[in-house]
Amino acid sequence: MTTPPTRPPTTRVRRTASLSREQIVDAAIHLLDRGGEAGLTFRTLSEQLATGPGALYGHIANKHDLVAAACEAVIARTVNVQASDASPQDTVRAVALAMFDALDAHPWVGPALTWSAGQLTMVRIIEQIGQQVVALGVPAAARWATVTALLNYILGVGGQNAGNSKTAQKLGANREDLLASLATAWSALDAHAYPFVRSVVTQMRVHDDRADFLFGINLILAGIKSQH
Repeated sequence: MTTPPTRPPTTRVRRTASLSREQIVDAAIHLLDRGGEAGLTFRTLSEQLATGPGALYGHIANKHDLVAAACEAVIARTVNVQASDASPQDTVRAVALAMFDALDAHPWVGPALTWSAGQLTMVRIIEQIGQQVVALGVPAAARWATVTALLNYILGVGGQNAGNSKTAQKLGANREDLLASLATAWSALDAHAYPFVRSVVTQMRVHDDRADFLFGINLILAGIKSQH
């Protein structure tokens, strides 16, 4: 009986061209979108890029810096609203909606912005909103409080929406089914103890999260106008 030929071991093809920082950050964004921060390691990233971890450390010092760089890239690409002919109110709306969409598409961005609040990414967002607050005629003494009110609303509501989507994915349910289940539970509440909740069940079942978010932005803008 003849001996079958030995198969050569399977080897991973290594990248020969040098990596750029942008390529590394793009691959990190892909892994973060797929598995969150837990799904991003230098090992998985090096496998994704078909290279060794050593090639990554020449561009990124550690995971903390990598997530911060990925967050900065997402914000720079989606929130850089520059429209010279737009009103301050319209610019605030555009920035807010861009942030809402970015947080929805990349749920890990919200937490990353929280722990990297002192870095340039957050500073750019504050600067963009702050310039519009100045243009709205808000007095200097009230500008910081006005900007933080807008920023806290954008990050809070946008982050909550992203968290809800993530929870629905984990449960394997779609948004319509979750809202229907919630509406059924609210409808069964005691009418004397929860009159308002029962009265908005129909609206809650069919509401649009993005439209509700924009409604809140408009309320804040209306408040700014009425005060100043």
